[in-house]
Amino acid sequence: MGNKPTIAISHLGCEKNRIDSEHMLGLLVQAGYEVDADETSADYVIVNTCSFIDAAREESIRTLVELAEADKKIVITGCMAQHFQAQLLAEIPEAVAVVGSGDYHKIVDVIERSQTGERVVEVSPEPTYIADEHTPRYRTTTEGVAYLRVAEGCDYACAFCIIPHLRGKQRSRTIESIVAEAQRLADEGVKELVLISQITTNYGLDIYGKPRLAELLRALGKVDIPWIRMHYAYPTGLTPQVIAAMQETANVLPYLDLPLQHSHPEILRAMNRPWQGAVNDRIIEQLKIALPDAVMRTTLIVGFPGETDEHYQHLQQFLQRHEFDHVGVFTFSAEDGTAAATLPNHLPQAIMDERRDGIMAMQQPISLRRNQLEVGKTVDVLVEQEHPESGLLVGRSARFAPEVDGLVYLSGSARLGSIVSATIHAADHYDLHGEIVYQ
Repeated sequence: MGNKPTIAISHLGCEKNRIDSEHMLGLLVQAGYEVDADETSADYVIVNTCSFIDAAREESIRTLVELAEADKKIVITGCMAQHFQAQLLAEIPEAVAVVGSGDYHKIVDVIERSQTGERVVEVSPEPTYIADEHTPRYRTTTEGVAYLRVAEGCDYACAFCIIPHLRGKQRSRTIESIVAEAQRLADEGVKELVLISQITTNYGLDIYGKPRLAELLRALGKVDIPWIRMHYAYPTGLTPQVIAAMQETANVLPYLDLPLQHSHPEILRAMNRPWQGAVNDRIIEQLKIALPDAVMRTTLIVGFPGETDEHYQHLQQFLQRHEFDHVGVFTFSAEDGTAAATLPNHLPQAIMDERRDGIMAMQQPISLRRNQLEVGKTVDVLVEQEHPESGLLVGRSARFAPEVDGLVYLSGSARLGSIVSATIHAADHYDLHGEIVYQ
């Protein structure tokens, strides 16, 4: 075949997608391809798309159109490829291949076939693949942090969510496989592992017959990595066993990312999450007693079809009552193929935007107050980058997850990718400011 083409990856979407991108990079590098961060000079560009909500699809389409205009050979991978393969093939003639969300491991074969002139379509209608610790991977995060996928797919059928359709049924990796990968990442110097799946509290249900998150956390406690952070903990899955494992495993951070979506039982029932309405308040109170230092994040949807002023006020009161550290709010997006898309009483976007802005405005002083509690404390900070203008170091304390929460700005010097001790002397709505303490 002579010289192999150079390949760039344009990555969109969530951290699950990022892991897929990292595996594609690893597989291509292993097969001898030159992988180039620069899309302008590469022969092929792999666009790993997101199809979660309208805004994500628009960003994916914009990227595809720009690359098509630049006359690139485009390989479309990820959730949008899974969702709209026929339309993408029809509308983007520059696409030499379309690869589904469960088919990224075939990337080397896809590139080779496309070089012979074939227009390649590799989209499993029901994704079943999950990479393991033997699948090559080229990390794209800062050196101190790595995502670790414990499971893929989802068995729930929340009315607003297209994910099970895009990523298939839940499939977990074994505890041994996850620990082996964690061990390798520890050997590479990783200081923080972020455990991800669609519903991390359901981890293991499909292979062990019951959730095994508590056992997984205890097993990861034996790996020499200072911080293990868990994402997407459904409150009902935070059983006494899981809470005990969090309390007793020193490197598992007391950080709870609870994707609650709403507080009102009627809206939760319409969302097909009826089990949650009765437990929200009780579980959060229990968690605060069991893990008094826990940092709590939640994500919410406003403007779900049929959401009344009364439902919205219920949500506001719920947030006032519990004082979450971090809150993310989305306006409802009607996804074709989901139950919610066909519900009556959709709200105008202007009202949804107003409600989102109202929640954010209400949450700001709460986030500020929660951050101000850190002032005067000495905390561990994972140093990730140097700020080009100010020369300050930028990192995160255990309060802040990568990408979604705030940052800590530090004076002093330290190696990137190391954890340092720092005294916090100021706080604003999102970020903290401090200085490194030299022991």
